Amino acid sequence: MKLAFVSPYPPSQVTLNEYGYHLIRSFVGKPQVEAVYVLTNHLNDDREYSRYAMDGIEIIPCWKFDGLFNFWNIRNQLKKIKADAVILNLQFMTFGEGKIPAALGLLTPWACKLLGIPTVVILHNIVETVKLDTIGMADSKWKGDLFLKIGEVLTRFILKADLVGVTISQYVGILREKYRADNVILLPHGNFELPERRYLPDPLPHINLMAFGKFGTYKKVEVMLDSMQILEKKYPDLKFISTVAGTDNPNVKGYIDDVRERYRHLPNVTYTGYIPEEKVADIFQESTFIIFPYTTTTGSSGILHQAGSYARACILPKIDDLERVVEEEGYGGAYFDTDNAESLADAVSYLIEHPEERRAIEDQNYAAARGLPMNELAQWYLSHIQFLTEQNK
Repeated sequence: MKLAFVSPYPPSQVTLNEYGYHLIRSFVGKPQVEAVYVLTNHLNDDREYSRYAMDGIEIIPCWKFDGLFNFWNIRNQLKKIKADAVILNLQFMTFGEGKIPAALGLLTPWACKLLGIPTVVILHNIVETVKLDTIGMADSKWKGDLFLKIGEVLTRFILKADLVGVTISQYVGILREKYRADNVILLPHGNFELPERRYLPDPLPHINLMAFGKFGTYKKVEVMLDSMQILEKKYPDLKFISTVAGTDNPNVKGYIDDVRERYRHLPNVTYTGYIPEEKVADIFQESTFIIFPYTTTTGSSGILHQAGSYARACILPKIDDLERVVEEEGYGGAYFDTDNAESLADAVSYLIEHPEERRAIEDQNYAAARGLPMNELAQWYLSHIQFLTEQNK
């Protein structure tokens, strides 16, 4: 079959690019798959996609981040390549930071369905569990209520796909009960390719606290930097480093520059900027603890799975969705009170003073990351697509 994916793909910096990269590559070489097409967003120079080319995948930039006609352009491309099935890797801001282009882009599953192509959506978040004010989508209650209503309408369009998979069990219940949807399933997140494990030296020469992502809305690094200062006073003989690995969230441009200015008195802070795919392993392997400086969540965490792939311990906020994912998928870590630097420092302190516990969590996370490789997840998708194809016939 000719299989199309609608997804950001490196070196695009659109959210879910890395998940798309690992998922899509896992379909190459499957006996059922004749060709794999990646319908992704345009870059300033689309030739940059050649850095991530591989045999068996054709990368087709055909839509623009913040474009108004993405659903139409994707539909036309699907007709052109005569795809037998399409998988869409989506969250609510995949197609734009502007509310109108983001909303119009989410009509794409419906447009695919109208073509008669078996359509599968991986939906990484739902509006019912996202705090819209926290992620920069609404700055007042009436706007929050309005955007929730719009989100509900868009969810109904997404649910017109043949199959919608979500990565958190709670989401399944909400979508089935609220929208009376019988095409929603719990979809395993899958684990990224496991690199050769690199153990931390013993004793630790330094403590590197690393946060990874797009910052400024519900991910804010101040709590990590403040906790580092607390730890430096508590352990004057240890060297602490903080690594801010990533960029501004599109809704809060200039955030990283502002943090850099406010914390310029801290010498041991590194701001990496955008991390290309080939540098991700180094960032994780050079870290001691993976810090999650979140105030809310927007779905299952790819960074959690990456931390497991690189056998690193996580320092996690006490947020229901995140705790549920950690528990359901077999990961572990030390917890802190959300947005509380003292509590975060206490969590790090516990693992510093109990290295056997840190090593146990590293082992646990690495074992969890081995649970469902993307290669097996791809076969799971193909089985569902085969069933949908036979239904359509």
